Amino acid sequence: MAAAIELSGVCKSFKRGSRVLNGIGLRIEQGEMVALIGASGSGKSTLIRTIAGLIPIDEQGDGHISILSTPMQRGGRIMSAAKELRSRVGIVFQQFNLVPRLSVLTNVCLGRLGQMSRWRGTLGRFSLDEKRQAMHALSRVGIAEHALKRGSELSGGQQQRAAIARTLVQGADILIADEPIASLDPSSARRVMDILADLNREDGITVLVSLHQVEYALLYCPRTIALRDGEIVYDGPSEALTPEFLGELYGAESETLILAPAVRRHAAGNGAAHVQELSDSRRSAPRPMEVQPIA
Repeated sequence: MAAAIELSGVCKSFKRGSRVLNGIGLRIEQGEMVALIGASGSGKSTLIRTIAGLIPIDEQGDGHISILSTPMQRGGRIMSAAKELRSRVGIVFQQFNLVPRLSVLTNVCLGRLGQMSRWRGTLGRFSLDEKRQAMHALSRVGIAEHALKRGSELSGGQQQRAAIARTLVQGADILIADEPIASLDPSSARRVMDILADLNREDGITVLVSLHQVEYALLYCPRTIALRDGEIVYDGPSEALTPEFLGELYGAESETLILAPAVRRHAAGNGAAHVQELSDSRRSAPRPMEVQPIA
């Protein structure tokens, strides 16, 4: 089976002599749910945007990115297949990216834009079947009752769930989320992560989610990739990410990756049992170890 995402020798510089990504190589199989962690400035968002073909990688070297065995980028050029590949990759950003004045239903229908004629997309002419698909997607993420509200009327967590519903309507095989819970309260963050885990388990959608809190990686993602200064410093089982190990990887910066004890207890007490059930259905593995605060 072709890898969902494959990178080799990927570098990215925004100014000469300063690389944001430096020789990144990784492979994510279809059906995996993988966390991407790192302190601020480690290169997580840049890596996600290069994988999605939103920004080109550096021309130097033999760097390339493939999605489902088809080249997305090579040698600093975004390939001709990128448009078709983008329709198979759903992107969820921290900022939600809903159109505030449009209804939630219309915002979700916008996920069909890449697969419909330009004039229908420009005029917002969605078929009854497309609206039904959007309503089904909203039901999947638990906010169907808000379909006729404006996007601006939803809470942050509800807007993020609407953004995920939009990727479902898009029909994406791969879902990449760039810190989707960074601005949410613990309850909303847990709900969003539950939805991503359900889509991975029930629909077989490959999920790569950038996270700033390691606890969510432990609870939801069997595998974690850790970035530091634009390089991969760890790629393996999430359960290995103890505070001591994080300290070795990140030094003092590791403290920013660990939730406060009160928040951790709230998240674990309300979400761990459900997430463990999801994890057990996907794999047979030891239960993730409890994370203790760094002294």
